[in-house]
Amino acid sequence: MGRLDHCYNIADLREVARKRLPKGVFQYLDLGTEDMVSLENNRRFLRETKLLNKVLVDVSKIDTSTQIFGARASLPFAIAPTGIAGLTWHEGELELAKAAAAAGVPFTLATGSNTAMEKIAEIGGRPWFQLYMWREKQLSYELVKRAHAAGFEALIWTVDIGLGANREHNKRNGFNTPYKANLKSAVDMALHPEWMLTVMARYLLGGGMPRHENYPPLYRDKMTGKASQAKALRADSVSWDDVNRLRDIWPGKLIIKGIMRPEDASKAVEHGADGVVVSNHGGRNLDSAPSTLDVLPGIVKAVDGKASVIVDSGVRRGGDLVKCLALGADFVLTGRATLYGTAAGGEAGAAKAMAILKDELRRTMAYVGCPTIGEINGDVLWKG
Repeated sequence: MGRLDHCYNIADLREVARKRLPKGVFQYLDLGTEDMVSLENNRRFLRETKLLNKVLVDVSKIDTSTQIFGARASLPFAIAPTGIAGLTWHEGELELAKAAAAAGVPFTLATGSNTAMEKIAEIGGRPWFQLYMWREKQLSYELVKRAHAAGFEALIWTVDIGLGANREHNKRNGFNTPYKANLKSAVDMALHPEWMLTVMARYLLGGGMPRHENYPPLYRDKMTGKASQAKALRADSVSWDDVNRLRDIWPGKLIIKGIMRPEDASKAVEHGADGVVVSNHGGRNLDSAPSTLDVLPGIVKAVDGKASVIVDSGVRRGGDLVKCLALGADFVLTGRATLYGTAAGGEAGAAKAMAILKDELRRTMAYVGCPTIGEINGDVLWKG
C-alpha cells in the first residue's frame, strides 16, 4: 500500500508532508508569523464552534455542489493561492491545478509560483490568478493583461501585505526570500534525499533552480536571485484608486483578498469588486489578528448580498466548511489543507485531500439535516 492509503484525514497528509519535506520548506507552508497567535486564533474558533444535529431528515441524497460566480462547483471551495507549491512537489502548482480541475473546483495560481500561467491554463478547469501589486504598477497591469490573454477567469488582488511579514522561523531555517544557500539549509535538504531527488534534482536537470515564472521579466530571476525582488514586489503606496484601475483593465471577476473590516468590504464593493476574501493571510502576516470567522458575520452584513463573501484560514475538516457557510460565507478558500496533500503525493495527494474534505462535508451535512449547500445557515450552529 502507498503512503496515501494510510492517510485518513488532513492531519495524516500533513504528517506525511512533514516527514518528506526539508524543515525549511515545511515550516514555510505550515507556520504563521511571530508568536503564531493569529494562526491559533483561526483554529481555535473552528474548534470551539459547535454544530447541532437535526434528526428525521431525508439525507439519502447529499449534494455538495454550489454556484461559484454563476458556474457550478462540485464543492463549496476554491483552491487558495499558495506560492510554495512548486517546492513541495516538482511543478506542484501544475499537480494541484490538475487535481482541482478533475474535482470540479477553481484553482488560484499565485504570483510567486514556479509554473507559468499559460501552462496552468492549458489544463482547463477554472483557473484564477492572484496578484501582488508591484511598486512599478505598470508591471502589475501587464501581468493582469497576460492572465486575461491566457484565459484566466478571476483575478484575486491580495492587499494585506503591508511591509512584509516577520516569519522568524524562515530566518532560523535559512529559508529567506530570495534563497541563499548556507550550511544549515544544505544539511536540512541532504537529510531529505527523496525530496532532493524528486523535486530539486528534477528542476536542476531541467534548466536550473526554479524561477518565479509569473514575475515581470525584469524580476524573473531564479529563487537565488536578487534581494531587490522582495522589496520591489511590495507596493506600499496603494489606495482604492488602484481597485478602480484594476476594474478598468480586468474584464473577469475581480476579488479583493485580505479584508477584515466591514467598512473595507463595503468600499471594495463600491469600487467594483465582485467578491471579497475575509482573510488574515492564514495567520502569516499580522500576528494580533482575530480569526477570520470572528469578523465574517459583520462583513457579510456590510456586503448585503452585493458581492460574494469568501473566507479562508484554518479549514482542516469538512465540518469546518459547514461552519464557514453557516456563518455567512458564500464559499471558502482552502490553502494548507490541499497543499499538505500536494506535498504528500502531488496530484494524487491533492485529490486525496479534496476527497477527504468532500466525504467529511457530506457526513456533516447529513448530521445537521442539510442535504444541499443552500440549506446550510445559522440554524445549524449551537449558540449556547
